[in-house]
Amino acid sequence: MRNLRLSFAISVAIFLLVLPLASYSGPLAPAPTAATDAPATQAVKLEIAGDVPTPVTLSAADFAALPREQAEVTEQDGAKSTYEGVPLQEILKKAGLSFGKQMRGKGLAGYVLAEAKDGYQVVFGMGELDPGLGGAKILVADQRNGKALFEYQGPLRLVVPADKEGARSVRMLEKLQVVMLRK
Repeated sequence: MRNLRLSFAISVAIFLLVLPLASYSGPLAPAPTAATDAPATQAVKLEIAGDVPTPVTLSAADFAALPREQAEVTEQDGAKSTYEGVPLQEILKKAGLSFGKQMRGKGLAGYVLAEAKDGYQVVFGMGELDPGLGGAKILVADQRNGKALFEYQGPLRLVVPADKEGARSVRMLEKLQVVMLRK
């Protein structure tokens, strides 16, 4: 009987200690706000450098002035999302790269290294980017389902809709480094 009373007393003490914490909304348990649920407003800045005729850093205004497209992607959970942005080829043209008949010989012996803020890197061959050869549709997206990308995705994200997995969809894209192996 004594053990039963002791167990009951301990249970009541724990309950009385935990009850005030359940309604506490201080630093340990922040209350949800519109700011935590909304997409982040981040400065758009994309550097295109390396073996390009005109190295350039695109701002939000530069990005908005380029032709835009949409692409539907099936996410890991099976849900469909629509990304909107600028085709990668258009961004590379802005830095002076040519596609089409000019993209032959030495022009095909190169690649684009996409680099993220967190150090993640992915490579795309020049031939796969040329509309007349590989013609891969790759977007540099700034919107998902009509809204700005969340901080952990953006402000810019590469989207490769034809890929079976999203491993080359670089989040937090910051830089495109063009490397030509034959100059």
